[in-house]
Amino acid sequence: MFRIISVSICVLALVSCSSAPDEKATPSLGKQSSEQTFTQVLTPVERVQSDKPRDYSLFTLQAEKVKTRSPNLVNRHNGLYQRVEQWAEQNGDPAFLSQYGISAAQMGGADGQGNVLFTGYFSPVMKIKHQRDAIYKYPLYAMPNCEGQCPSRAEIYAGALDNQGLEIGYSKSLLDNFMLEVQGSGFVYFEDGGDKQYFAYAGKNGHAYTSIGKVLIEQGEVPREKMSLEAIKQWALQQDEATLQALLEENASFVFFKANDQLDVIGSAGIPLIGGAAVAGDRSHLPMGSVILAEVPQLDAKGEWTGHHVLKLLMVLDTGGAVKGSHLDLYHGLGIQAGRNAGYYKHFGRVWLLSNSQ
Repeated sequence: MFRIISVSICVLALVSCSSAPDEKATPSLGKQSSEQTFTQVLTPVERVQSDKPRDYSLFTLQAEKVKTRSPNLVNRHNGLYQRVEQWAEQNGDPAFLSQYGISAAQMGGADGQGNVLFTGYFSPVMKIKHQRDAIYKYPLYAMPNCEGQCPSRAEIYAGALDNQGLEIGYSKSLLDNFMLEVQGSGFVYFEDGGDKQYFAYAGKNGHAYTSIGKVLIEQGEVPREKMSLEAIKQWALQQDEATLQALLEENASFVFFKANDQLDVIGSAGIPLIGGAAVAGDRSHLPMGSVILAEVPQLDAKGEWTGHHVLKLLMVLDTGGAVKGSHLDLYHGLGIQAGRNAGYYKHFGRVWLLSNSQ
């Protein structure tokens, strides 16, 4: 999952890394009916049929990042990027891909009807301080040199890493620290002086991951159908610190960070990511640098499907432990609004992997 920095722990992991939304066809999740049944993750199709509005505007920006940073990746795809850009500029109709030397294979989706799960992730932005005070009192840690297994989350909260010089900053929210762990990395601003930095993933403590979202559902605190990043935040705002800490300690896994002055958000392919243009995928089916054509579900401000999809070109430039098979994790960018949008994202769209025609 991690090459330079990690940004692809999906928000869905807050609920369960192995679970997906209800697979029953429901318009609220963007599922579409199909006359074709798929038995494989990818099935070659002679022609892509889509009547969705098109927006290919971000693809060129993302492709330029790949061309600048990774000539090897460009060579590996043997002219595909150029063909796709020509098609998008000159035609853009998916029915005419073959005329530009491009083939397509449709993803079958978890239901075998072509409905591919989209989740979302983002890069948090946090205000922190170098020195602890009465408000900024929750430490973020560098990777310790553990003999055997590192301390659990509860042990770390109890002071197991104190007096080792591992603190790389202090935040004013235990939940914000946890959310940074869930995303795997993020930007920080030092309120007591210093430049903006990127806190990159440095490692884990080796303990098993437990979903706090799943715990809240099982305890009856949040209905399953309402579970999201925002729902967890709203629940936390109503709790005292001891109750919140007890919930977080249900997840023994803990993530450590390292300061990085490079401010690009880098995926596991080593390429800076453009929000809305990059996705994490299962590299056993979607090699790094793959180009996909996707009917991306559109959500409203409440995180509900609007009833519309938009046809977009995306690049697979990241991976994730929870991103397997017909599941894509869409990068939304950085900041509060990106986090809110990513937190709602667990909807469905149709997807085609593009490749050079034989």
